[in-house]
Amino acid sequence: MRRIITWLSLVFASIGTTAHAQTPPATPPVEVMVLGTYHFHNPGLDQHNIDAESVLTPQRQQELEDLVATLATFRPTHVMVEMEAPAPDYQVPAFTQFTRRDLRQDPNEIVQIGFRLADRIGLAAVQGIDVQAKEGEEDYFPMDRVRAAAAASGQSAILDTGDADVAAWAKRFSASQRHRSIADLLMEMNGPDFPGGQQMYDRLIPIATGEDLAGAHLNARWYARNIRIFAKLAQITRPGDRVVVVYGAGHAAWLRHFARSMHGYSDVDVTPYLAKARDAHHAAP
Repeated sequence: MRRIITWLSLVFASIGTTAHAQTPPATPPVEVMVLGTYHFHNPGLDQHNIDAESVLTPQRQQELEDLVATLATFRPTHVMVEMEAPAPDYQVPAFTQFTRRDLRQDPNEIVQIGFRLADRIGLAAVQGIDVQAKEGEEDYFPMDRVRAAAAASGQSAILDTGDADVAAWAKRFSASQRHRSIADLLMEMNGPDFPGGQQMYDRLIPIATGEDLAGAHLNARWYARNIRIFAKLAQITRPGDRVVVVYGAGHAAWLRHFARSMHGYSDVDVTPYLAKARDAHHAAP
């Protein structure tokens, strides 16, 4: 009897060992690092705009080199930017013509951070994953509808307060550029207290006139744009990829949300990289 028990124990132990050996390795996630930025080239396209100082000066160029050197330590396999590009690979045609000379001429953050980073780490392509409303499609940011609803319902104070708060922040931020590095400025934009983040949109939710939930509708359209942006990212990536997404800071909250909540993806905090780049600037002689 003892021999039978011993034999059965060996059999079950062998089965357990075999089952353990045959367990497939865990699939690595797609790591997504979202870098929320302000627009370096002052296009005036946002609801509230920063008066950006030139990033083409020698000092700012060195700061951007320090920033990109730090981002490169993440070892990204993709760099994705706020630009539309053709499916299915979403490759930005302009990157194929990029040279280092462009860094002295084009202040756009897509070039200064996105192209610079991709060039530094030797990527063959940069992906443009932006989404804009097509002809005949409702705009993704129907602010006129919100303003009309606020006026009709006596809720304009919500807009006035929000506009004043963000405008005051933008003015302070613009003035602070004189004594701060780009990495330090981006630390603020990617921090929890950035007033131009999702809380700016959330405060519009109560604005409505009867069944016209204009503030909620704007948020729904904003969500729709951002989830489509992330869907393009998902089309391109494979398990184990590491992605740096260079995008307007107002998009960052939703893009990080999708990276955290979608199966097979993970959100990588950009702030330690920004802090390292900021400290490298401060340590320079």
